[in-house]
Amino acid sequence: MHPGSDKTSDTTIDSLAWIHLRDRRLLSVRTTGKTKFYLPGGKREPGEGDVAGLCREIREELGVELDPLTFRFFAALEEQADGFADGRVVRMTCYTADHQGEPTPSGEIAEAAWLTSADAPACPPAGQRVLRMLSEAGLVE
Repeated sequence: MHPGSDKTSDTTIDSLAWIHLRDRRLLSVRTTGKTKFYLPGGKREPGEGDVAGLCREIREELGVELDPLTFRFFAALEEQADGFADGRVVRMTCYTADHQGEPTPSGEIAEAAWLTSADAPACPPAGQRVLRMLSEAGLVE
């Protein structure tokens, strides 16, 4: 958000996301009870920085450890938040990072999937935008 913006913090969801590619596909997750696939990550805890927050979220969701020294900024997006009728916006800061371990759904994650640009309709607006960016860069099928 920019200073003077008419958006309040009540209508903006501040989230972090891990961009992880394998074989020209993007790792995405589906939360229990949801139908859409989201980028792995989530909301930061109060006072938590990007690296600490994303490391915690990925550990909780996928059981892998991100390497803080390999974090690389990918994009910062603002899109319509999925599942809210009040016009809420998600502000998503996306990073790539190396990891240790094999991503395995845990906790609230029902399923992990490796998506291509053809799978964009299964994602909310922010995920669709990331897939489009990766496709335009020639990084995903």
